[in-house]
Amino acid sequence: MAGPRRELPSLSPQDATLDAASLRTPAPFSTRSPNCPKIQFVEGSESGLTTQTQALLSNRLRSAALVLFIGAAVFYAWGGIRDVTATLPKDFLHEERNVLRWCHLATLLGLGLFTAVLWKPNCFSLRSLRLMELGIFGLMTAFFVNVQHFDLVYTASVHGYIPSTLGLWFLLIFTYAIYIPNTWQRCAVVLACIMAAAAGGYVVDVLRAPRMADLAGAHEPFVSMILFALIGYGASVYGTALVNTLRREAYEAREFGQYRLRRLLGAGGMGEVYLAEHRLLKRPCALKLVRPQKADDPRTLARFEREVQTIATLSHWNTVEIFDYGRTEDGTFYYVMEYLPGLSVGDLVERHGPLAPARVVYLLEQVCDALREAHAVGLVHRDVKPGNIFAAKRGGVHDVAKLLDFGLVKTTEEAEGIHLTLDGTITGSPLYMSPEQATGDSEPDARSDIYALGAVAYFMLTGRPPFESDKPLKVLFAHANEPVLPPTRLRADVPADLEEVILRCLAKSPAERFQDAVSLRFALRDCECWGKWTRDDAARWWNASAREAIEPVEA
Repeated sequence: MAGPRRELPSLSPQDATLDAASLRTPAPFSTRSPNCPKIQFVEGSESGLTTQTQALLSNRLRSAALVLFIGAAVFYAWGGIRDVTATLPKDFLHEERNVLRWCHLATLLGLGLFTAVLWKPNCFSLRSLRLMELGIFGLMTAFFVNVQHFDLVYTASVHGYIPSTLGLWFLLIFTYAIYIPNTWQRCAVVLACIMAAAAGGYVVDVLRAPRMADLAGAHEPFVSMILFALIGYGASVYGTALVNTLRREAYEAREFGQYRLRRLLGAGGMGEVYLAEHRLLKRPCALKLVRPQKADDPRTLARFEREVQTIATLSHWNTVEIFDYGRTEDGTFYYVMEYLPGLSVGDLVERHGPLAPARVVYLLEQVCDALREAHAVGLVHRDVKPGNIFAAKRGGVHDVAKLLDFGLVKTTEEAEGIHLTLDGTITGSPLYMSPEQATGDSEPDARSDIYALGAVAYFMLTGRPPFESDKPLKVLFAHANEPVLPPTRLRADVPADLEEVILRCLAKSPAERFQDAVSLRFALRDCECWGKWTRDDAARWWNASAREAIEPVEA
């Protein structure tokens, strides 16, 4: 190695302290539409359900507007055909018919406008959606009042009796109750307004038209309409209350102890990881749980519980921190860890290409610190890979490396741990697996993690793992038998001393590698590019190149 070995400097309090305020920075990956406002966590236990209601209302309004538009178009066309084939004199109810046709056309155009607006890829606030909801159903109410007026006048004049127009209003009432997510109180108010318009229009028509007022039993259809409308009103309000209760129960079923799930972040072999929020502290966190279909597997549950207990024993700031652990009433295990704004090394390279050598050293050195603590207490990670190393923003500092997912961790002294993996089963990620893991000839130890970290470093510098194939067995064979192509063959500007360190990590024999994380850390510090990537460099890079990965997004 070039240059004498330098002593490790003492760590300052700033190095060891993570600002708690940074834990309130939500999601690392932005899925926000450029037309949508930035949405952050808000106070109040109803914020999640409100967001869910907003998305549901938007979808339901689109459907309701489209259905009503198609229905209005069909009946407008039918009305035109009926006018052409009508046997009534041209001057009979001519004025009423024209008013109805113009009202029908205005309603059709209004519904078309609402449908077009709602089907655009825009993000509307809940208030805007509620106003459009009232606009759509207010427009339909006005139209149905006009239809009711024409039917009453026409039937009374031609056939000599007053018809029931209940079918129109049942259609509108049940359409509203079925499509629109609501509280029962709001549903009751809106439907009461619709019923008042129907009853008011009926009474006005009967009182203003002498021909209808003189008909015998003019009040009977009105009384029947009111009675049936009240039954429909009650059924609709009760149904809305029932559906809203079921929605709330379904939402609350997504809670685990004091934590409320927000959205799925990812899934792996052990289970899913969700963005969650503590109900009282309002702190964003990551919640991991066992897949429901694996909940009855004792080995999976034992492995899951061991992962929690293992990480909880580690306190280094470059290891992901565990906040809580629990089990739901149905036996589902979960644990809660710190939420990391930033990108995994895998995503970082995939989105922005291979990293600068100095930055690779900067991140690797921190991972060595995390592995040093784990190895010191007899823990082997066994799944070090780009997806399990996170470049996070913590305490206002960028590029804080975090080692994640100790799901395959193994205690070197604990004999019972071997029974948690079936005989003959290979654990780990083939692209970054040590030769001894690939062949199963010897038990992986700390030097297996050194090999995997070297493979990750190779990926960070070149954009590809040391060995690639579409068949996992070929990759495992290559790790065990084939020489590694030097990184400089893929990228000419890789420093020779850094390449030497990586190739030593990737030695086939564990005895030829660095024997522990401390030795690897010293070797990295002996590289000429060490110290040429700083916190300031990291901050500038994130602010210029990947700001979207640390901005708050919709929860």
